[in-house]
Amino acid sequence: MKRRSFLQGAVLSAFATRALAAPGEGGGMGPEASLPRTTAPGSLEGEMLCRTLGRTGAKVSAIGFGGSHFAKKGIAEVESIGLVHAAVDRGITFMDNCWDYNDGQSEIRMGKALAKEGYRNKVFLMTKFDGRTKEEAQKQIDASLKRLKTDHLDLLMHHEILRFDDPDRIFDEGGAHEALQASQKAGKVRFAGFTGHKDPRVHLSMLDAAKAHGVTFDAVLMPINVMDAHFRSFAQLVLPRLVREGVGVLSMKPFGGADGIILKSKTVEPLECLHYAMSLPTNVVITGIDRPAILEQALQAAKTFKPMDEAALGALLARTKEAAQNGHYELFKTSSHFDGTAKHAEWLGKDSPRVKGLAPPNAG
Repeated sequence: MKRRSFLQGAVLSAFATRALAAPGEGGGMGPEASLPRTTAPGSLEGEMLCRTLGRTGAKVSAIGFGGSHFAKKGIAEVESIGLVHAAVDRGITFMDNCWDYNDGQSEIRMGKALAKEGYRNKVFLMTKFDGRTKEEAQKQIDASLKRLKTDHLDLLMHHEILRFDDPDRIFDEGGAHEALQASQKAGKVRFAGFTGHKDPRVHLSMLDAAKAHGVTFDAVLMPINVMDAHFRSFAQLVLPRLVREGVGVLSMKPFGGADGIILKSKTVEPLECLHYAMSLPTNVVITGIDRPAILEQALQAAKTFKPMDEAALGALLARTKEAAQNGHYELFKTSSHFDGTAKHAEWLGKDSPRVKGLAPPNAG
């Protein structure tokens, strides 16, 4: 696989960042003109809108239950389990989680919730792992299966693809993708994908690396929100490719992450955030649910959803442009605040034997 020089990559990165910082400048058109729109708004089943996940054929709820928020400190286990049950009872079938959320408590609590009264059979269960080596990845996958009290995962994802060397490590000999493929062959995993929130070009690099290794991902998770279109836009750079290739599209951070950072801009309301992400060709919009009121908010978004037309999108993006253009409210792009693997490099595992064999002694 051909590689760009560091200088070429830096120039392209700077150019793309400038181009995405103010999408409408010079052309007289706003960013809404270049955004793909959903052509399959879904079907309302009870209180929940349902859509099909890419080419997988799996029917899932258009709103996903975020796996981090419901097990935060201060929320009792019985409350966490109750939130999962209430969400499933009212139609949310897509369950998100991760090996590292809340020191494993998110998976443990969701596992307990799904083990009761047949709830596991009612949901599409996804989790993620951080390891970059086969050995580390397998440990994390096995731990997730045990915590979630299940014999299989519907979707397993490489987590936090943030760095341009992540694809190289994952697809290297002895890399993490070998563990994922082994889990699929063993019947422990149905579908595979990856996540990331830092830069759309890293996502494109991961897709290119997968293609070069003969791998086709079933789904990709990325941030899509009312400010993304103005700054390093996943919706403009990555989303069209996923739609073109039939890859399932999972959206996260509709409010900018924990504590609703985008809402602090005072430019947009919660339902607008959810309806915006649902109006793009996303299959699932994953949102954190940490109390009954937020569950009601998610259900209301599904029940009242109508795809936004270009005029509505244009008005919304015009309203958020000034706040959004420097990534001020998308801290996951512009800071390390959401980068768990940057703070815990030990989760990734050690260098592969190939790298160790080539690296100079004592190389840092």
